[in-house]
Amino acid sequence: MSPQVISGELVVMGGASCGEQMREELRRGGGGDENLMSADRIRKITVRQFGFTVLSLARRGLKEPPGELWELLELQKLNLSLNSLKSLPASLAQLRNLEVLNLWGNQLSSLPPEIGELKKLRVLFAYRNRLTEVPEELGSCTQLEVLSLANNQLSSLPASLCSLTRLRKLNLSQNQMLHLPEAVYSMKALVFLHLAGNRLENLAEKLQSLTELKILIVEGNNLHSLPKALCCLTRLELLNLDFNDIKDVPQELHQLCRLERLACHPLDKGLHIVHNPLIKPVKEVLEAGLSSLFSYLRST
Repeated sequence: MSPQVISGELVVMGGASCGEQMREELRRGGGGDENLMSADRIRKITVRQFGFTVLSLARRGLKEPPGELWELLELQKLNLSLNSLKSLPASLAQLRNLEVLNLWGNQLSSLPPEIGELKKLRVLFAYRNRLTEVPEELGSCTQLEVLSLANNQLSSLPASLCSLTRLRKLNLSQNQMLHLPEAVYSMKALVFLHLAGNRLENLAEKLQSLTELKILIVEGNNLHSLPKALCCLTRLELLNLDFNDIKDVPQELHQLCRLERLACHPLDKGLHIVHNPLIKPVKEVLEAGLSSLFSYLRST
């Protein structure tokens, strides 16, 4: 996976680069909601893209979705991003053909439980809102493959999300989590897990169940140590541990052979471990590069 691909994933998942995405969305402009007066008029601005029925009401200054929207039962992709929405009605459940729902950049404090009726939903972007909780019913969206809840006020996730066994990309960055939610350990298809900017103090040994992980980002937390289980994730290509309180690394870290180098740029593949109070001799060995560290760990 190239840095460019990783960069694209971080943007689309609401990661560190989504400020650029926001600026681009705003540059594209968009008026208010004065022209959205009937289902027929809304239907006229739907388009067909790659075989999907798509509607974008992004950047419309909407304080609430037009009621007629829920009559468009054929919709498969709906973009309501960058508005001023504070809530969504139960009528959302009527859009049973939805596969992609984009809600990022609003003022949502919750998602309606009826979201669980969207059985075909594959992608949900709800980052940069004001969410303090996630409804248990989201666990019924078992076709979900991509879920971004970044930049909210979440401290936990409901246990019901353990049923999201098809989920491949999960972004929980910039929230208020002290522990990795238990449900995440059941998401065994995950290849991308973004946890930066929380309050994590440890990672449980159960982390070893996420054997498909290629990208794990935990920078900017309060991690004091790393579990040996982390070293079982041998598919990892990017491991970002920057800005924590890590003093030592497990001897088994050398098993992560797909971490090819010490990385500097946030989007580079490799091991990121700067701004940690590493103790001797690990700190000195690292100065000679990642291969030196792995050789040292193998010999101990």
